[in-house]
Amino acid sequence: MLFLQQVSNGIMLGSVYVTVAVAFTLTIGVLNFLNFTIPTLFMLAGMLAWALSTWGVPTWGVPFVHIGPMPWQAALLFAVAATVVASLLVERFTFRFLKTRYGDATEHAIPLVSSLGFLLIIENLVRIGYGTDTQRFPGPQADMSVNIGGIFLRVPQLVSLVIVLGIVAGLNWILRHSRIGRGLRAIAENPDAANILGVQANKLVPVVFMLTGLLCGLAGVLFAINYGEVSPQMGDDIGSKAIAGMVLGGLGSIWGAVIGGLIIGLTEMLTIHFFGADTVQVAVWGLLLLTLFLRPQGLFGHHSIGKGKL
Repeated sequence: MLFLQQVSNGIMLGSVYVTVAVAFTLTIGVLNFLNFTIPTLFMLAGMLAWALSTWGVPTWGVPFVHIGPMPWQAALLFAVAATVVASLLVERFTFRFLKTRYGDATEHAIPLVSSLGFLLIIENLVRIGYGTDTQRFPGPQADMSVNIGGIFLRVPQLVSLVIVLGIVAGLNWILRHSRIGRGLRAIAENPDAANILGVQANKLVPVVFMLTGLLCGLAGVLFAINYGEVSPQMGDDIGSKAIAGMVLGGLGSIWGAVIGGLIIGLTEMLTIHFFGADTVQVAVWGLLLLTLFLRPQGLFGHHSIGKGKL
C-alpha cells in the first residue's frame, strides 16, 4: 500500500513537471531556443501569490493608497496574470527589440543569453524584495484529503492534475486544429516560408510567450497550493527536472513532455521509497542519460529534432 501511495505522489509531482516541460516544449518547438526565464516565471507566480495574500499590493510609497492582503484565491489569479505580463515583457525585449535591432544575428545565441539575463534579474529582485527564506503559503487550511482504497489523495492535487491534463489537451487541439496553431507550426517549420505565405510572426510569437507565462503561472500557484510553501529558489529544481522530462519525452512533442514529466515524478518518488532521498538525483539524471544513449531523440521525439516538430 505504501508503494501505491508513492506512485500516486509521483504522479501528482509529475503533473508540476509536466506543465513546466510543456512550456519549454513550446519555445523549443516554435522558436528553437531554450527559454531560461521559464523556471523564474514559475517561481514568480508562487512568490507573488504568497506576497499578495500576505502583504497586499505594493504601492511604493504612494500616499493615501493601501491595498492590504487579499484572499489567497484572488492572489492566485493576480499572480497568474502578472506572470503572463512578465512573460510578454521578456518577449518584448528578448525577441522583438533584439530582432529589430540586430536582425538575423539574434539567432540563436542572443535570445538565449538575454533570457538568462532576465532569469537572474527577476530572481534577484524577488530575493531583494522578499528575502531568501522559504515561506508558508496561506492556502486551504482544512484537511482536504480523500481516502481511496487506503491511498490518501489531496483534493487540490487531484484538481491540479485534471487542470494540467485539460490545459495540455486544449493546447494540443489549438496547435493541431486552429488557425493560430497552424500559424505557429508554420513558423516552427520555416519562418521565411511562413512569412511568404502571409503568416504574421510578429503577432504569433507573443502568443507563444503568453501561453508560456500562463503555463508557468498555473504551475507556480498550483505548486504553492499543493505543497504549502514557496521560495525564490523553488524554480531551480523544478526547472531542471522539467527539462529532463522534456528531453526524455522528446524535444518538440507536447505529449512527449507529458509522459516525460510524469516519468520523472514517478522516478523521484519511487527512488525515495526504495533507496532514500539521497539517491534521487542519481536516479533521475541516470535515467535521462540512459535514454539519450539508447534513444537520443527521446521516447516520442523525431530523429531530426528542433523546429517543426510540434
